Amino acid sequence: MPSFLADLVQYRGLFQMIVVLGIGGTFQNGFQISTITYMSQHVKAFINQTWLERYGHPIHQDNLLFLWSMTVSIFGIGGLLGSSGSRYLTVKYGKKKSLMCNNLLMIVAASIMGLSKAAQSFEMILIGRFMCGVSAGLCVPLHHQYTGEISPRKLRGLANSTCSCFWTLGKVMGQISGQRELLGSQSLWPLLMASCGLPALVQMVTLPFFPESPPYLLMHKGDQEGCKKAMRKLWGEGHHQADIDDIMKEKATMKNTKILSVLELMREPAMRWQLYMIVILTTTIQLCGINAIYFYAFEVLQAAGFEESMISYMTLAIGLSELVAAVVCSSIIERLGRKVLLRGGYLIMGSLLAGITVTLSLQEWYFWMPYCSLCLIILFAVVFAIGPAGATVAIRVEIFQLSSRPSAFVISSVINWVGIFVIGTTFPFIVERLKHFCFLIFMGVLFTSGIIIHLFLPETKGKSIMEITEEFHKLNFKKKPIPTAMKRIAEDYTFCTRL
Repeated sequence: MPSFLADLVQYRGLFQMIVVLGIGGTFQNGFQISTITYMSQHVKAFINQTWLERYGHPIHQDNLLFLWSMTVSIFGIGGLLGSSGSRYLTVKYGKKKSLMCNNLLMIVAASIMGLSKAAQSFEMILIGRFMCGVSAGLCVPLHHQYTGEISPRKLRGLANSTCSCFWTLGKVMGQISGQRELLGSQSLWPLLMASCGLPALVQMVTLPFFPESPPYLLMHKGDQEGCKKAMRKLWGEGHHQADIDDIMKEKATMKNTKILSVLELMREPAMRWQLYMIVILTTTIQLCGINAIYFYAFEVLQAAGFEESMISYMTLAIGLSELVAAVVCSSIIERLGRKVLLRGGYLIMGSLLAGITVTLSLQEWYFWMPYCSLCLIILFAVVFAIGPAGATVAIRVEIFQLSSRPSAFVISSVINWVGIFVIGTTFPFIVERLKHFCFLIFMGVLFTSGIIIHLFLPETKGKSIMEITEEFHKLNFKKKPIPTAMKRIAEDYTFCTRL
């Protein structure tokens, strides 16, 4: 505890920046995912009313469902587009400037959605949701990269895990704001839609007081003094030689290396297993069942036998439990390591899904069985937040060097947004066909991924980027000799300047 308090004082600039990045980063994604559930009935009624006033007759039910599904899914389409452009913006303008412009886009989108009811235009909701998706698609990979790069090695796991904390916090705040006693009412739902502009405004006002990431300043801009100044502002006065050496080692590998494009990264033999891991981790996050539970929590809990009036409070309980668990993950990730949290989390989550399937099958046999289903769903969200959620974010940042990180995050984000879109559009049909046995699909994915992680993912806790890269070289060049250029990495630098 004394050590933690000492770090809190010394690294107060870092923790302040983590909060600023989180508010305008993954918080927005979680907020958008959860609030749309609470607006469904109000938006459908608004579309029907607007159609009636324009054309003199109510909208056909099929057309209404199509427009509503477009309202939900267009966020994912925008996210896919935004994430695809994150590499270009990161390399050309840096993360700080990119986030500043991104906040402006979110504020404009929030204003358009907030004025849709007054303008009697449901088209404005579609436009605003698309722009929100583009903004979220940009800010999530920027947030992950920025947080990882401003953190010293000993706090890197904790800092990276805060990305999942803010994602969960966004979901909880969306659930609280969406309650019918607050902004989820018939008259105030436009304010709920526009409320996503407030976090963007907070970040846009506060981010200029913080520096660009030290690795970006040194490796891309060649600004050695700026790098030292940023470290002092974020990490306090002191000697941070080990972290400077890590940056210089990585810079030595980039002397003759440009920032890799997505296609170049996919063709690079030295990055093959890193790509395998990030594809597996990102796909598992989407196919573990957590998004399905949140997107269709009402349907899942209705299937468990609960009354509709109580379900909104139950989904809030799930979100609050996940938030507490995400904070716990931040405190244990540096002790247990990423691999343990991933492997153990997948195993427990798969077992819980088996339990959820059983309790949903037996809900008509015993009056207390629905409560067992609710408890298992809450435990599922808790285990997800403690293990895979935080550890996945940390792994994404740690296994790629700066030359390949932007493109790696593009690939990860594209998979992530495609997964959100696919799960959001197909899960109702899966439920209709398989009923409660649909969770067995997610259980199979979790067990399979757990085995792969156990066999092939190296532990990254407490290791520098170059040490992690050497671990992956054993997999990437298992049947071939490691290229000479790779072996000379550690010999190509000498740098002993103290802050």
